[in-house]
Amino acid sequence: MNERADVIVIGGGIVGTTTAFFLRRRKRSVIVLERGLTGQQASGVNFGGVRRQGRALSQLAMSNRALQTWKRSRELLGEDVEFLPSGHTRVCYHAHDAEYFQRYADEARAHGLDLEVLEGRAMFERFPFLGREVLAASVSPLDGHANPRLAAPAFGRAAARLGARIVENTEVVHIEKEAGGFRVESAAGDIYRAEQVLVCAGAWANTLSTQLGEPVPLVARGPQMAVTEPVPYVFQHSMGVYTTVKAESVYFRQIPRGNLVLGGGPPGPADIATRRAGVLPENTVAQMAQFRRMVPALGPLHVIRVWSGVESYLPDSEPVIGPSTKADGLFYAFGFSGSGFQIGPGVGETLAELLDTGATPIPLDSFSIQRFQRGASAHAESATSETSS
Repeated sequence: MNERADVIVIGGGIVGTTTAFFLRRRKRSVIVLERGLTGQQASGVNFGGVRRQGRALSQLAMSNRALQTWKRSRELLGEDVEFLPSGHTRVCYHAHDAEYFQRYADEARAHGLDLEVLEGRAMFERFPFLGREVLAASVSPLDGHANPRLAAPAFGRAAARLGARIVENTEVVHIEKEAGGFRVESAAGDIYRAEQVLVCAGAWANTLSTQLGEPVPLVARGPQMAVTEPVPYVFQHSMGVYTTVKAESVYFRQIPRGNLVLGGGPPGPADIATRRAGVLPENTVAQMAQFRRMVPALGPLHVIRVWSGVESYLPDSEPVIGPSTKADGLFYAFGFSGSGFQIGPGVGETLAELLDTGATPIPLDSFSIQRFQRGASAHAESATSETSS
């Protein structure tokens, strides 16, 4: 097999499928190559939060752009991905975190995100179910949640209806630059060619970027997810704890059917070779203790299922988004460190704009893969100096 398109997208998660969708709306031919099924890994196993607050300020432009797509998702996709703009609230236990809530709200306002910070009596009047250790709450009324098991596959189907070629169960093993573009080879020996290539292969992206001279310190981890039995629908907002203490950092959302989706705390093991990740029982037990602390009424609930998946993390918890520094026409989008679901459609639309026109008004410099190349070069120079001395 030998196929050609304007763009090859490697990875069929939320970023890859939305990029393909927006590229087709720009009339660019595109092939998506996915090693498994669309949305099977990080994009399909995450919490499903459509959360802007708490992001680095540099991400808010794409995050705001993504929210507009989430709002129109039923219209754009012709199917329901269960987006619910129910609101998102973060709470905290420590005084320095309460101060951060107010500081972040002041800074985020300039980036189009309006938050309301509540403390004391005003907070408990709004959220009477909160535990009395909670000091402050930051409320983002326009955020919400969607179903991650539905979203990326729905964007993939919509892209296909517009003419994109979605090729599943196809592992890319080699990319090379050639005259006129790129040659991409699958494990089965199929060859694909394009003028531009986007690598958004999640935890497997470093394998490909390393081939092209741009290795990154990417690691795989598994989110610790659970769902409870259904109970009456009372928690409209997604709720989470902001803290620097990883064990305290839990979050939940309730779906209209009544089940509560739970996550957070320390991650579990994940293996890119086997494509498997696990939930540690001790993590689930610790999560439940933290949920009782945040909302004591959650104590009696029974967990009926747990799951995980393979997510990719970078040391600074910021993604790589944008062009390669080694090869013209090569682009990256990976390493979202557990926070890629909400922003995914915004990243996809921004990349489609960049690939199609060569520019985007959204600054991407802080997400450049070059930040890791600079670190690697400095380390290599240091090692050479020490050896010679």
